[in-house]
Amino acid sequence: MPVFFGGTVGKYDFAKIEEKWQKKWEESKIYEVSEDPSLTKKYILEMFPYPSGNIHMGHVRNYSIGDVLARYNRMKGYNVLHPIGYDAFGMPAENAAIAHGIHPKNWTFKNIKTMRTQLRGLGLSYNWDREIITCEPKYYKWGQWLFLQFYKRGLVYRKKAKVNWCSSCETVLANEQVEGGNCWRCGTLVEPRELTQWFFKITDYAEELLNDLNKLSGWPEQVKIMQKNWIGRSEGAWVKFSLKDGKTITVFTTRPDTLFGCTFFLLAPEHPLVDELIKGTSYEDEVIKFREKVARKTEIDRTSAEIEKNGCFTGAHIINPVNDRKIPIWVADYVLMEYGTGAVMAVPAHDERDFAFAKKYNLPIEPVIQPAGKDFSAGLNEAYTGEGIMINSGQFTGMVNKEGIKAVTKWLKEQDKGDFAVNYRLRDWLISRQRYWGNPIPMIYCDKCGAVPVPEEDLPVVLPDDVEITEKGGSHLAKNEAFMNTTCPKCSGSAKRETDTMDTFTCSSWYYIRFASPHEENGPFDVNAANYWMSVDQYIGGIEHAILHLLYSRFFTKVLKDMGLCRAEEPFTNLLTQGMVIKDGAKMSKSKGNVVDPNEIIKIYGADTARLFILFASPPKKELEWSDQGVQGSYRFLNRVWRIVERNIEASKKNKKVEVDEIDREFQRIIHRTIKKVTNDIERFNLNTAISATMELVNANHKYYDDKNEANINPEVLAEANEKLLLLLAPFAPHITEELWEMIGETKSIHQAKWPVFDAELAKAEEIALIVQVNGKMRDKITVPADIEEEEMKKIALSSGRLIQFIKGKEVVKVIVVPKKLVNVVVR
Repeated sequence: MPVFFGGTVGKYDFAKIEEKWQKKWEESKIYEVSEDPSLTKKYILEMFPYPSGNIHMGHVRNYSIGDVLARYNRMKGYNVLHPIGYDAFGMPAENAAIAHGIHPKNWTFKNIKTMRTQLRGLGLSYNWDREIITCEPKYYKWGQWLFLQFYKRGLVYRKKAKVNWCSSCETVLANEQVEGGNCWRCGTLVEPRELTQWFFKITDYAEELLNDLNKLSGWPEQVKIMQKNWIGRSEGAWVKFSLKDGKTITVFTTRPDTLFGCTFFLLAPEHPLVDELIKGTSYEDEVIKFREKVARKTEIDRTSAEIEKNGCFTGAHIINPVNDRKIPIWVADYVLMEYGTGAVMAVPAHDERDFAFAKKYNLPIEPVIQPAGKDFSAGLNEAYTGEGIMINSGQFTGMVNKEGIKAVTKWLKEQDKGDFAVNYRLRDWLISRQRYWGNPIPMIYCDKCGAVPVPEEDLPVVLPDDVEITEKGGSHLAKNEAFMNTTCPKCSGSAKRETDTMDTFTCSSWYYIRFASPHEENGPFDVNAANYWMSVDQYIGGIEHAILHLLYSRFFTKVLKDMGLCRAEEPFTNLLTQGMVIKDGAKMSKSKGNVVDPNEIIKIYGADTARLFILFASPPKKELEWSDQGVQGSYRFLNRVWRIVERNIEASKKNKKVEVDEIDREFQRIIHRTIKKVTNDIERFNLNTAISATMELVNANHKYYDDKNEANINPEVLAEANEKLLLLLAPFAPHITEELWEMIGETKSIHQAKWPVFDAELAKAEEIALIVQVNGKMRDKITVPADIEEEEMKKIALSSGRLIQFIKGKEVVKVIVVPKKLVNVVVR
């Protein structure tokens, strides 16, 4: 760890310096770019923020990481696109309107103004001319246009779906607004209601979304696994079960080998067939009461493995297709209409939930898979879910169950009772929101023509401002007659507009491609510009967006490619998920009282200090524990940088050129090793160790003065030290390095300078003699780099030719490594 030296602050007036350079950067438009085929592009993007008010330390971390990469790549000669915008629609704005009596639009734009000022104050190198605000008609017009293109391609449809309804507030609640089954605002018990809503058919792209995860080598494995599990591909069979009236119910199963053990059949309480089965029977009242009880449960409660499962007999039966056995039909709370067909073949002997259900209601449990050497004829104490031999399975008895899966399915297909199938856990994307502050869905309802798309030439459907936001009354747009009432595009008769708005994820699912040409008026983006900039080379954001935002963005990109609007197959080539900023062991939050205001840090220490600390305190992918002492340490370091550069300038003026001696040469070696390390660390996102290396370089600069006679100071070495130190620090602390760059006589911005290149000979690592022993006796001596890791030491020692002859034919008991000294191989 570098040592911080104290001392009084010199001329480092950070407030004056930061204001000066932010103004100059803005006036010179230094970060604006355009498509240039002669240059290799780099598109660096952080997930754009929701404008909720002041930025927090999580924002500072996310955007500082992105800014380092953008500045570094510019200096490397890339044509860098680094834009910013605001994900401006959403529920918090409506909540603020209710709580504070301010219109969502006014609240949103007030917050954007605040955040824009704060982001500029951090010295972030954004191309501000490309700023996007998703609640502006010039942006959401094209979101509506994309909806219509999806509609034309059969990727949009309407069906009934359940929502959370508060009868007191008379409104739909998001899942996040349901707390313990009650409305978060008034405490009323939330009830499910069915509404007709709009869906995007993302399931049409399930296989492609799954398979193309293999192409994303630059994504964290954890994120890819999360998406893979969310898509949830399963291979199995569709199986038809028959009712007495000849109707069939189809179920999907991954275990057709267990069909002979299906002893009862389950339906979701919401299944439409339930009403037909119970109507006019003695079971009707009991099933209806059960259904009402289940309706008050959350999906999590219904599917939780820890909560007891409940059911109710319908009085009806169904025929098992493999043995023609009549089995009872029950409704069960753990079967959901949203998954599969809302029907399940229950095999209690080989499924834990079905086993518990059968035990509770005294239903038959009949084993049909038995492991070798076991006998299940006496019954089971728990479900057996492993592999084995099929028993009690008709003509398939005695078959290995894995072979039985294919054999049973083949038989079902031949008998027209089923077929091989692939199923996905992924469900179509419900995009309807019964809210005001969102992108209006461009559909019109006509009594004569039905649902009719808004003509493209009539876009955008503008969200009206004259809407009163209250706690009650359902859709606010439905109360605005000027918005609601329109004419049918087909028959010119009177019609009504759709009053639902789109899920805000629809806005964030394509914003990254709009940045390629944000002022385009003839389409969502310019195709040539999109093809130049896409895909995003480096995307940065929290892992909490691993599924929804990232999956939806991938879906949009694939549809856009199929429409011929872009060549990119994936939106983001590389993904970095940064860790949270925590304080006192917990995530920063107002409720915990552990929030650190970035404005206060910038006011006291400056933006460069805030950036430097947030980048130095932890690797980007790890959690960052806030430390006031760490902030002060970063501030002291920047003051040391200021003073050493000033001292180098003054010493260079006093001294004439002298011959390079060994002290000069050693300092130059350190300079070039530092260039190599910082370059490699940035490429690997080890930003904290890159900063640490610059701190060591400052220490080495001080040592250089200690080792040299003042009169023998080499001005050329000092000039190189100044230049390289400032270039290496520029992406991390852009203001102070820009000021010092000017002080050493440079006229062009440091951020337009070339990234330093190390001299391979000078940067060569120091070497040490590695002693290789066998049972404590030296058998070899090998020259290795001084910074060699332990595993590499072990690998080199064990491959030594001289060592091999001493251990040949013997057992290696253990290998002892003494870092940077020796490897002792113990044999017998």
